[in-house]
Amino acid sequence: MANKEMDVARGVDLKRYMGRWYEIACFPSRFQPSDGKNTRATYTLRDDGTVNVLNETWSGGKRSYIEGTAYKADPNSDEAKLKVKFYVPPMLPIIPVTGDYWVLHLDHDYHYALIGQPSRNYLWILCRQPHLDEEIYNELVQKAKEEGYDVSKLRKTPQSDTPPEQEGPEDTKGIWWFKSLFGK
Repeated sequence: MANKEMDVARGVDLKRYMGRWYEIACFPSRFQPSDGKNTRATYTLRDDGTVNVLNETWSGGKRSYIEGTAYKADPNSDEAKLKVKFYVPPMLPIIPVTGDYWVLHLDHDYHYALIGQPSRNYLWILCRQPHLDEEIYNELVQKAKEEGYDVSKLRKTPQSDTPPEQEGPEDTKGIWWFKSLFGK
């Protein structure tokens, strides 16, 4: 099943996609703190057509974040295949890291989305609200499974009923990034 070419959403209106998205579930990765909660992404369309990406999470009571840029992998395609570029480490951003961001499914109201990439090593379920109806969540998990993902690796992300609106105290030393190198 993993060799099947993934179905990717087409005709996504980037302007409608912009704004805040809450991480409902994901595959754990070394790029995110293992104890992160209230994880979210905020996307802002720039004048040049690229997207500013702000990923935030709270770990140990402190806000960790990284900013990057997303852009269409093929500007002439209507497929929702984007590239996202971050510079690491966050406290001295000098090394570019680029990854794939494929919108595999997006509902018509742009309320929830399934995000993946071709290696199937990363997967996210996102929602405009910090909580997603369980039936919809299960439908998205099934879609991921149909695209060849090992959904047993999927972990729900803890979200508060009232997510933080302010940035809060920052992890100014980038400790989360160093911990991520060791899978912590």
